Amino acid sequence: MAITPLLRRPARPRATHGRTALGGPVQGWLYAAPTALFVVALFLIPLLLVLQMSASEWPLLRGNMGLNFPTNFGDAVDNRLFGESIRFTLLYTAITTVLLLGLGLGLALLVQESSAWKGFLRTAFLLPSALGLASASLLFYVLYSPFAGPFADLMSSWGITFLGTPEGALWSTVFLVVWRYAGFYMLLMLVGLQGIPDDVFEAARIDGASRWQTFRYITVPLLRPTFALTTVMCVTGSLLAFDQFYILTKGGPDNSTMTIVQLIYNIAFQGQNSLGVAAALSVIVLAALVVINAVQLRAFRRPEEA
Repeated sequence: MAITPLLRRPARPRATHGRTALGGPVQGWLYAAPTALFVVALFLIPLLLVLQMSASEWPLLRGNMGLNFPTNFGDAVDNRLFGESIRFTLLYTAITTVLLLGLGLGLALLVQESSAWKGFLRTAFLLPSALGLASASLLFYVLYSPFAGPFADLMSSWGITFLGTPEGALWSTVFLVVWRYAGFYMLLMLVGLQGIPDDVFEAARIDGASRWQTFRYITVPLLRPTFALTTVMCVTGSLLAFDQFYILTKGGPDNSTMTIVQLIYNIAFQGQNSLGVAAALSVIVLAALVVINAVQLRAFRRPEEA
C-alpha cells in the first residue's frame, strides 16, 4: 500500500533587513557614479570656469584679474572677424549638412539591397571613418600641396590651386569632410532603414506604389528619428569645425575660411591673448548651439508629439 507523503508548507522567506528596498537605488547610484564624476569633472567644472572667465579680465599669462562683465562680450561681438566668421561657419554648415545627409542616405539605400558586393561596399564606404580627422586633414594637405602633392605637375600646368583661393579652400575642405564622414552617416541611415518593417514595403508594393512613392510616403516619414539624430550631429559638428581648417587653411586665404571656433582660438592664444574675450565668445556659441538644437529637435517632432 503506497503511503502519500505529507505536504510541507513552503518555507517563509527570511528577512532581508531592508536590502531589497535599498539595494536597487544604492546599486543604481553606484553604477551611475563613474559617469556622474566624469560629467562633473570634464563638463560642469570647465563650464563654470568658462562662465567665470567670460565675466572677468583673464589674461593669458600675466596681468590683473577682475570682474569686468559685460566688457568681454562687447569686445567679442565688436571683433572685426566676428560677423565674417559667423557667415562662413553657417555657409559651411549648410553645405556639409546637405551633402552628408543626402550622400549618406543614398549610400545606405545602395548597400541596403542584398547583393554580392554589399559587404565590400559597406566596408569601403565606412573605412575612411576609421581615420582621425586631424590625420585625414594632414593627408589631404599633402595631396593638395602644389609642391609635393601627387597632382603638383597637373596643378601647375593647369593653374589649379586647391587652397589658394577662398572658393577653392572652402570646397577642398568640404570634399575632405564628405570623404571622411559620408560612410559614418551611411551607417546611421542604414540602421534607420533596417528598423523599418518589411511588411510596410510589401504592403506598398501590393497596393501598386512606385519606388518614388514608397520612398516619399513611407521611407522618409519613418526615418524621421534618424534624420533628427543625424541632422543634430552634423549641424553641431559643422558649427564647431576647427581641425580641418586649422590644418588646411589656417583661416586663409585672407581670413576667408575663418570659423567661429578658430576665431576663439586666435583670440585666446594669438594676437589678443585674452582668455576672457575668448571665453565670452565660447558662451555665445554655446547659447546659440542650445537654441539651434532645440529648434531642430522641435522641427523633427511628429505632429502628434508637438
